[in-house]
Amino acid sequence: MTGNTEVVVIGGGYAGVMAANRLTRRDDVAVTLVNPRPSFVHRVRLHQLVGGTGEAVVGYPEVLGARVRLVVGSVVRIDTAGRRVELADGGAVGYDRLVYAVGSGSADPDVPGAARFALPLASLEEAERLRPVLDAAPATAPVTVVGAGPTGIETAAELAEAGRAVTLVCGGVLGPYLHPRGRRAVARRLDRLGVAVLDGPGTRVAEVTGESVRLADGRGLPSAVTIWTAGFGVPDLAARSGLSTDALGRLLTDETLTSVDDERIVAAGDSAAPSGLPLRMSCQAAIPLGARAADTVLARIAGERPEPLRESFAGQCISLGRQEGVFQFARRDVALPLHVDGRTGAKLKEKVCAGIVGHLAGEAGAPGSYRLHRVPGGTRRRRLAEARRTGEALAPDATGAGAGTAASTTSTVEALPPTAYSLPRS
Repeated sequence: MTGNTEVVVIGGGYAGVMAANRLTRRDDVAVTLVNPRPSFVHRVRLHQLVGGTGEAVVGYPEVLGARVRLVVGSVVRIDTAGRRVELADGGAVGYDRLVYAVGSGSADPDVPGAARFALPLASLEEAERLRPVLDAAPATAPVTVVGAGPTGIETAAELAEAGRAVTLVCGGVLGPYLHPRGRRAVARRLDRLGVAVLDGPGTRVAEVTGESVRLADGRGLPSAVTIWTAGFGVPDLAARSGLSTDALGRLLTDETLTSVDDERIVAAGDSAAPSGLPLRMSCQAAIPLGARAADTVLARIAGERPEPLRESFAGQCISLGRQEGVFQFARRDVALPLHVDGRTGAKLKEKVCAGIVGHLAGEAGAPGSYRLHRVPGGTRRRRLAEARRTGEALAPDATGAGAGTAASTTSTVEALPPTAYSLPRS
């Protein structure tokens, strides 16, 4: 025995890598990261991989601390009684503490023909399957992108800028998260790129075939390649392991990200549901959640009380091809009238994408240096969590957000449709 506390992190995305790096602050903590792939996937660049304008894979040595042991494998079950994770190859890794950071991916589309004929885009493998399909299609072949959240918008813009004939089917509102001013900026750019944007209540997809997409209002769209970006899902690992989850399968935790079932397990990223009020799925949430999860583990090892979650969203940035973008500012994760678009928006988006890797690499080189999860904020969230816990009514705040009883109250982003979430991520 080494005397070390063995901590296993499941998932090597944004949250998992941040947590693993930060856990190495203590010399007596041995950290093992279990991930299905041998490389880090920079998911916010998957649309560039599909469009042929960039890569979305980063070597783990660039973002993962030298003291973190990487195990390439898929976890099929968490044995909470035996304190070990069981791998698909029959192996197992024991733990004293566990960080659950399995991320998110594509949801099974509940639309006739979609699972067979539409190509999802939420993982590296899905992007790698999609890329040759697009390459094989004639340049004039109609491409339909379903879902008008960030992934759908970015993919449509990337392909249109490359000369593809693209239709973006919103199934409702273009960019649900955006303020109307930001939405207009996005719509103008898509129009200049030649993207046909179909929005409104009649634009939900009713059926997908190998050659077309049929909408709820009866319209039929020719489609040689249909890309599905609507909705999200999380792995069912927690539920299969007997842990409590929300309706979508995210691990239920308290505000310190500790599982409601097992103090030795904490969650981070898209697969966490603190107080049943999950944060918006995005790397903007995943990285601070990873840091907070690590701090919770370290506090418990030290016999200290973990700090509760804080949240502070700056907004949302969307690339619109390589030349333009939009940075939507927000307060309490509610979009403000203020946004930056055009070339400046593109530069901000690129700075953010580069900064993500920079944050992870910085924590790998100097564990404990990341501080953004400690910024002031989260007052509204704490009120929501307390209202849900006690069943009390919650009055609107100064922004007018969130009136109602705790039974019906959700976080601002939880009330948005699936395409509002910032996929892809971890």
